[in-house]
Amino acid sequence: MGNYTASEMMIVAAARELADARVVFVGIGLPNIACNLAQRIVAPHLELIYESGVYGARPSRLPLSIGDPCLVSGAVGVMPMPQLLQYYLQRGLVDVGFLGAAQIDRYGNLNTTVIGEYQRPKVRLPGSGGACEIALMCRRVLIITRLSRRTFVEKLDFVTSPGFLQGGDARARLGRYGEGPAAVVTDMGIFRFDHVTHEMFLASLYPGCTVESVQEQVSWPLRVAAALDVVAPPSAEELCILRQELDPIGRLRV
Repeated sequence: MGNYTASEMMIVAAARELADARVVFVGIGLPNIACNLAQRIVAPHLELIYESGVYGARPSRLPLSIGDPCLVSGAVGVMPMPQLLQYYLQRGLVDVGFLGAAQIDRYGNLNTTVIGEYQRPKVRLPGSGGACEIALMCRRVLIITRLSRRTFVEKLDFVTSPGFLQGGDARARLGRYGEGPAAVVTDMGIFRFDHVTHEMFLASLYPGCTVESVQEQVSWPLRVAAALDVVAPPSAEELCILRQELDPIGRLRV
């Protein structure tokens, strides 16, 4: 895959998805590095919101967590977490919520709670935090996760954050919330959602990847766009920012 890794391709593709966004609620891990890259390459005026109570963060380096002090320096505002959630998120003022997931199904529902039975889980995950509210209240949601049959499952072990629920108009029947998932960015391609059924379909591939190789990592029969796009590889500038500024030790790029 050229002179870049699959993870670097995924992070760059995710950052480009934020070109038209102004305010984004940032999750930790891969969403974090993608949003920080977007601020540097496609959305210089992007306002980053972190659950810890920081609005308009402009971190000088990649934050290690939502409690990293670098988020506060140069931020527009810092406030108690309830105020951030109530005054910005719950009022519908956030353009994009950017989330990761341990499991995702064909309708964009996410699990970050447990793997296995809830009472006797094989793995206990971090839980929702603010992810459920982000999935509901942001105008649209972007998801970033690596492709794997363990992640792209037919049925979630636990629904932490709703996507389109059972598909169709199931989410709309909840009431006046955000539009739901817009894209799922992976390390092999990008998925989007049908406007009627709200089922996920493969919309774009990365250079060197095939539909067959993607299907091998998805636990249900995959729908594929009639006109499948090929995403442009990372530019030298994008790779330079990733490798030298945001993630010089390669924690998230491998």
